[in-house]
Amino acid sequence: MKYILQSEKSLLLACAIAFTGYAVDSRLADYGRFAGLLETAIMIAAILAASLSVARHAERIAQKLGDPYGSMVLTLSAVLVEVIVLAIVSAKNGSPTLVRDSIYSAVMLDINGILGVAALIGGFKHGEQAYNDDSARTYSVMILTAVTISMIIPEFVPQDDWRAFSSFTIVAMLLLYSVFLRMQTGPHSYFFSYSYPDKKTRGAVATPGASSARYSATIIACGIIAVGFLAELMSHSLDRSLTGANVPPGLIALIVAGISAAPEMLTALRAALANRMQAVVNIALGASLSTVILTVPAMEAMALISGKRIDLALTPLQTLMMAATLLVAAINLNDGQTNAIEGMTHFILFGTFLMLLTLGL
Repeated sequence: MKYILQSEKSLLLACAIAFTGYAVDSRLADYGRFAGLLETAIMIAAILAASLSVARHAERIAQKLGDPYGSMVLTLSAVLVEVIVLAIVSAKNGSPTLVRDSIYSAVMLDINGILGVAALIGGFKHGEQAYNDDSARTYSVMILTAVTISMIIPEFVPQDDWRAFSSFTIVAMLLLYSVFLRMQTGPHSYFFSYSYPDKKTRGAVATPGASSARYSATIIACGIIAVGFLAELMSHSLDRSLTGANVPPGLIALIVAGISAAPEMLTALRAALANRMQAVVNIALGASLSTVILTVPAMEAMALISGKRIDLALTPLQTLMMAATLLVAAINLNDGQTNAIEGMTHFILFGTFLMLLTLGL
C-alpha cells in the first residue's frame, strides 16, 4: 500500500480531482466563465496526470516486450484514451466536425510534432539516427490508404448513402488493422524493430509491484476509467466556458488530440535523446495509424447507432496539409536515417498547422 501511495501519486490525485469535481461541478455553473475556464484547466491537468500514469505503466510493459510489441502497447493505450475523451466531449459538444478535426490534429501532432521535434533534438545531439526503413514505408502507405478511405472519399458520398459507406469504412479499417497487426506480431515483425549496440546499464533495483505486468495492467485500467470521468467533467466546463466566446473552431480538437499525444511525446523525446529512433518512428507513425484506423471505426459505429452522421471529410486545406505531411514523411523516412534538417521540415509543417488553426482555417 505504501508503495502504491508513493509511486501512483499523480493517478491518485487525478482520482481525487474527479471525485471532488462531481461534488462541486453543478455549483460552479453559477460562478461564470472564469470558473469554467479554471475548472477546464484543472480537468485537463488531471487528465494529463492520469494519462501519463497510463503511459508510464504501458512503457514498463513495453520494455518487457520490446519492439514491436512495446510500441504497439504504447500507441494502443494512447488511442484508447483519445477515443474515450473524444466520444464524451463530442457527445456534449454536438459539433459534427469535432471527430474529424481531432483526428486531423492528432496526425499533425504525431508526425509533424512528435517526429519533427524528436528528429530535430536527436539530430543535434547524435547527428544521423538510424532506424528500420521498412517500418516507415509500411506505416506511411497504410496511413495514406486509411486517410483516403475514411477522410477524403466521404466528401463525395451522398447523404443518403452515408450509412452504407460508414459500414464499409468500419469493415475496411478493421481489416487493415488486422493485417497490420498480423504483420507487426508475426513473420514480418522485424520490419518494426532495429538492433542497437548493447550498452552497459546499472542493475535496476526491484520495487514491490514495479516488475509485475498484472500490476501495470491494473493501473492502466484504473487510469483509463479516471480519464473517462474527468473527460465528462471537462466537457461540462468547456461548454460553460466557451459558450459565446470567440475561439478558433479547432481549439477543442487540438485539446483532445494534445491530451492523448502528451505521454507519447515525452516517451519519444526520451527515445530520441537515447539515440533510439526506431522507437520514435514506431510511436509517431504507429500512433497516427492507430488514431485513424481505430478511432474512425469506433466513432462511425457510434454514429450508426445514434443515427447521426459525423462529418469526417477533410476540408481542402486540411487535405493539402495531410498530403504534404505524408509526402514529406515518405521522402524523409526512406533511407533509414534521420537528421536535424528532416526534423526541422516536420517542425515547420507543425508550426504551419498551428498558425492555420489560430487563423480559424
